This record gives sequence, C-alpha cells and structure tokens, in this order.
Amino acid sequence: MACRFAGESALEKIGKNAMKIAYTLASGRGKTNLLLADLAANLSAEGLKLCGTVQVDSACGADERCDMDVKVLPDGPLIRISQSLGRESRGCRLDPDALEQAVGLTETELARGADLMIINKFGKHEADGRGFRDTIATALAMDIPVVVGANKLNLDAFLEFCEGLAMPIEPDVNSLRDWALEAVGGAIA
Repeated sequence: MACRFAGESALEKIGKNAMKIAYTLASGRGKTNLLLADLAANLSAEGLKLCGTVQVDSACGADERCDMDVKVLPDGPLIRISQSLGRESRGCRLDPDALEQAVGLTETELARGADLMIINKFGKHEADGRGFRDTIATALAMDIPVVVGANKLNLDAFLEFCEGLAMPIEPDVNSLRDWALEAVGGAIA
C-alpha cells in the first residue's frame, strides 16, 4: 500500500515528479537520531519553519536500552514514547498512545504551515499503516518536503510506501541540509 492519503495514493494526488521525500540511515546505535536532531537545529537556525519529530535518547549503559523521547518540532514538547517493561523484558517498548500524541501534535503544526517535515523514524507502526504514515502523505500532498530516518528492519516497507521514489541521502548533516534547502526552494524568509 503506497503513500495512502484519503483513499488514494499520495502519488496519484500530487504526481510522481512532484514528490519530495528523502531518507537517511546511519549505522550505529542512535546515530540517525543524533543526525536528524542536528539537522533540525541547523535548519531552524537558518530560518526554516519545521514540523515533525526528532528522537532524543536518554543516556544509558552499553547493556541497557535507552528511554526514547521525541521532541515535537519546532519547540516541543518532549514526549516519552518508550515504556519501562522491566530489565528482563524482550517485547516492544513503544508506547503507542504516546506515539499517537506526537503524531497529533505534529499534524497540528503541519496545519499551521511548514517549510519542511522531519520524522525521526519510519518504524514498525508506520510499516503497519499507523503512526506518522498518513501525516507524511499529508505533508507530501501539501507540497511540503519530508526527511525521514530509516532503519534496516522497515526500509523495504518505507520504500514500498513511497513507491521507490524516496531519495536516499548520505548520513551526514551537510548532505541532508543541501537536499532540504534545494527541496524547499527558497522557502527561507
């Protein structure tokens, strides 16, 4: 099911040539999160109006799982999207209600207008048709460029969602910044 938006594909609504979506995948635990947070800070400082989320992981030991928080762009709040299930737990720690809260706040910011959307990760919820999936499609239909953090587990689902048209960007802040500035095409005030 590719880029679904209000019963039709976002690509059917906006056209394949107009879609501005890029993704990056950094190797190393938490590296994509740090990269996208740096990108958001950089672009915000340059005057872009951002919406979306960046993930901020709490410091933890090498053998411990980090608490996962997302900052709703541009100015917060910070929402804990992980649940504490105990030291020996092996299940999914994502708090779906907290994720949906972040989605709702992002949609509110999107409705106010934005130059660019950054989504910290196209994860399992998005691969299953939930989470930020519709929000991404809405931004694309509004001609707002989107940068997404990818992960190996859900990369195929993300590429299917975008009908293979998402642009892979090297995992460095300058490459992502260059793509974003070109995609917004002079949106900086």
